[in-house]
Amino acid sequence: MRAILRLAAFPLLLTLGLPAAYAAVPNTAEEVQPLAEGSPAPAFVVRKPDGADWRFDPGGLRSPVMLIFYRGGWCPYCNAHLAALREAETELKQMGFEVLFLSADRPETLHASLKEPVPGYTLLSDSRMQAARAFGIAFRVDDATVRRYREHGIDLEAASGETHHELPVPAVFLVDQRGVIRFVHANPDYKVRISATELLAAARHFSH
Repeated sequence: MRAILRLAAFPLLLTLGLPAAYAAVPNTAEEVQPLAEGSPAPAFVVRKPDGADWRFDPGGLRSPVMLIFYRGGWCPYCNAHLAALREAETELKQMGFEVLFLSADRPETLHASLKEPVPGYTLLSDSRMQAARAFGIAFRVDDATVRRYREHGIDLEAASGETHHELPVPAVFLVDQRGVIRFVHANPDYKVRISATELLAAARHFSH
């Protein structure tokens, strides 16, 4: 398995404008098929910390967008990654990017669930997995893993407020102002994340 996945997109569903993965979520992280570079970014609805809907419309972007998907504040690797991206996030904003962090946590715990506060970050709840499914990075966690997590104090249903037992493969998508995906990084191994240096290099390459 290659560390970085840049796989072909699923055919779009004509009725929803979403990839087929939306209706057929794989059963393992290794089976996900993220939307590829050059694919149109899908529209989706997530929620803000106050529970209000927040809509992503790829047809009406005012600036390029960096979408960063993470599993939740209960995940120590996610906490470490978000902390490591603080410097990159500042520079990305200076370069004109809107930076959005999408979590599987329910809205009201987006900030509280993190080990350290992240002032300035735009955190959004994708607990219903609409965005993760649309980008082809959602997968179902098997029952044995759900039980093992619970034994270690991690309750996926309590964290998300949902019973779907789905998580996103940690991923980054760079979407240009025309709504086209220009960079993808996704890895089925949740312990492997893109570094701030790699993320900035991708952004600079796009900007030039």
